[in-house]
Amino acid sequence: MSMNFKKIGWVILFLPFLLILFFIVYEIFGMCINHHATKQQTNLLQVNLENEISDIQIINIYSETGNTTGTGNHVDCLSAIIFSTNMPESEIRDTMSKYYEFNEWNCFLNKTDDGNYLFYLNTAAPFEDNIEGH
Repeated sequence: MSMNFKKIGWVILFLPFLLILFFIVYEIFGMCINHHATKQQTNLLQVNLENEISDIQIINIYSETGNTTGTGNHVDCLSAIIFSTNMPESEIRDTMSKYYEFNEWNCFLNKTDDGNYLFYLNTAAPFEDNIEGH
C-alpha cells in the first residue's frame, strides 16, 4: 500500500514540471506555425503580384512575425513587397482586389518617393496569442 502512495507522491511532484514542459513545447510549436504562415503569406503575395503584373520588378521583400503594431498582446504576419511597374496604381489596386481587401491599416498599396510601389499586408497569425506577441 505504501508503494502506491510513493507513486502518487512522485506524480504529484513531477506534474508541475510536466505541465510547464507542455506549455513550453506548445509555445514553440505555435511560433513555428506562425513563422510558416508568414512565409506562406509573403510567397503568395509575391506570386499574385507576379501573375497579375506583367512588367513587375521586385525590389525588396520583407516579412516579420510578431507584434508588429505594438498595440496589445497578439501576433501578426507582416508581408511587405516593394516593386516597380509601369502599371498605374489604380489598375494595380483593381487587379489585386480579387485577392486582398484594401484598407488603410492592414492592407494597402502606396507609391514611394522614388516612384516604386509598396504593397503592405498584415494579418493575424494562426496562434495569435503566442508568447511572441507579448
